[in-house]
Amino acid sequence: MVRFGGPEALVLGQAPDPVAGPGQAVVDVAVAGISFVETQIRRGVDKWHERPRLPYVPGGLVAGQVSAVGADVDSAWLGRRVVAGTGETGGFAERAVAQADALFPVPDDLGLQEAVALFSDGSTALGLVETAKVSPDEWVLVEAAAGGVGSLLVQLARAAGARVVGTARGGRKLDLIRTLGADAVVDYSEPDWTDRVLDATGGAGPDVVFDGVGGEIGRAAFEATARGGRFSVHGAASGEVTAVDPARASMKDVTVIGIEQLFDFGPQVAQWAQRMMELAAEGVVRPFIGQTFPLERAAEAHAAIEKRTAVGKTLLLM
Repeated sequence: MVRFGGPEALVLGQAPDPVAGPGQAVVDVAVAGISFVETQIRRGVDKWHERPRLPYVPGGLVAGQVSAVGADVDSAWLGRRVVAGTGETGGFAERAVAQADALFPVPDDLGLQEAVALFSDGSTALGLVETAKVSPDEWVLVEAAAGGVGSLLVQLARAAGARVVGTARGGRKLDLIRTLGADAVVDYSEPDWTDRVLDATGGAGPDVVFDGVGGEIGRAAFEATARGGRFSVHGAASGEVTAVDPARASMKDVTVIGIEQLFDFGPQVAQWAQRMMELAAEGVVRPFIGQTFPLERAAEAHAAIEKRTAVGKTLLLM
C-alpha cells in the first residue's frame, strides 16, 4: 500500500524475503486476519492508532509455520504452527516477521483459520464478558452479533447462563445469530428496533449491552439499557464511538465501561486465547468464518467488511 484511501489502495507488490533479527522469527503465512479497525487505518481515519508510514503492508495477525528464527530464539520453534502478532503491519504477505514473544502455539487439533479467529476476536470477546461480569439469567444485548467478535459474545453469554438479544442488519445475519443460540434477534435498521429489544426483555431492557457499533445505534442501545445495568463499549463500526453523558448514566444508574478497557487487555490476551481454544475443543464455542479471500483479493475482503456484507470472521488465505 503506497497511499491511504479506499479498498483499491490495496495492491499487490514485491518485497525482499524478510530476515529474522535477534529475538525474532519468520512465519510462512497461511492465514492473515482482518479487523474492521484495519480498514480505517487503511483510509487514514482511525483515531486510536498512529498513522503508519508508507509504503505499508497491512495485517497485524497471522497464522502459519515458523521457518526461521533469529539469535536468542529457541530453535524448537522451527516448524511449529503458530499464531503470531506482527504489530501494526506486515501480515498481508507470504512471509512475515514477528517477535518471538508474540508467537502462540496452535494446538494440533485446531485449524489455523479457527486459531486466528479465536486468538483475536475470541480473546476480545472473553475479555469483554469477564469485565462486564455477565451472570446467569441476565439479559444481554449484543450489537453486530453476526460479526467476528459479536458471534462469540453471543455464545459466551449463553454459556454463562444469560439470555441474549442479538442485533444485526438483514435477514442473512439474523439467521446466523439464531443458529448461535440467541433467544431473540432484532434488525437494528428498523426504526422501532429498541422497542423490540424492550419487548424481548419483558420491558426492563438488557442488563448488559455490548456496543461494537457506536453512533446512533450505540446511543439508542444505551437508552434501552436496564436501570442498574452495564453498557460496555468495544467498537465503532459506525465511525463514531458512543459517548455517554456521565450525568445521564448516573440518572439511569448504568455503569459505562468505555472503549479504553481494550487498552488493558494486552497482558491477558494469550491466556484468554488459550481458554477460548479450550472452549472450542469442548464444543462450547465455535468461531464462524464467513468468508475467505486469496491475498490478491485483499481489496475485496476490505470492501466486504466496510459494506457490512461480511458475516462472522473474514480471513485472507495465502
